[in-house]
Amino acid sequence: MTNTTDDTDDADDAATTLSKTPGRGVRPDAQEITPSAPEAFGRVQAWWGDGKGKTTATLGMGFRAAGHGYRVHVLQFMKGGTSSVEPVRGEYNAIAAMPGVSFENLGHYGWHSMNDGSDDRDHEAEARAGLERTRELLAAAGGADLTEPLDPDGPPEDGMHMLILDEVLYAADQELLDPDDVIDLVESKPDRLELVLSGSHSKPEYLYDHADLVTNVRKEKHHFESGQRARKGTEY
Repeated sequence: MTNTTDDTDDADDAATTLSKTPGRGVRPDAQEITPSAPEAFGRVQAWWGDGKGKTTATLGMGFRAAGHGYRVHVLQFMKGGTSSVEPVRGEYNAIAAMPGVSFENLGHYGWHSMNDGSDDRDHEAEARAGLERTRELLAAAGGADLTEPLDPDGPPEDGMHMLILDEVLYAADQELLDPDDVIDLVESKPDRLELVLSGSHSKPEYLYDHADLVTNVRKEKHHFESGQRARKGTEY
């Protein structure tokens, strides 16, 4: 038999606790996502460091932008992994379910210089292909009116408000791309496009004069160091 008195008391206690929070327990209602255009996009961001969370942070920002109705595209240069990581990562499924966000992956299964059975020559060719693809996407964004809403289900060739280049800095760090190529991408971007670059454990000093925001994601402790493997839902 359910004790309704205890349940009521628990609910009252929870309501009292929430009433003392800054938001006083009031949760804003979610709004319907309608295509819109950002008013202040156009900056360059770089996310690097030896800590976990660079891709997580940039994708989270992409979802935030899409939640306001902005068009976002993600180009992943080198996402791969080891035999413990499934080919389909959780973010791919989430992106497929989210209006306004699309992605493509030009890397392959495995990591450059990790002796994991993948061919480093393939990594180099795919990184170069990613560079050319980025140039195409920048040209497409340059041909679109980024002051206006874009079709959330339209192809990236129709333009985007935010372009996330995941692991492009790692590709430069591994000398698969020349840092000057990365700088050229930054300098050729349309004024209203928010360009987000991630990857690399090494400080991308070549970008500091070209980026508006640089974030170092630092590692204090990582469970990989104790021999634990990547977990579904946190690392992939």
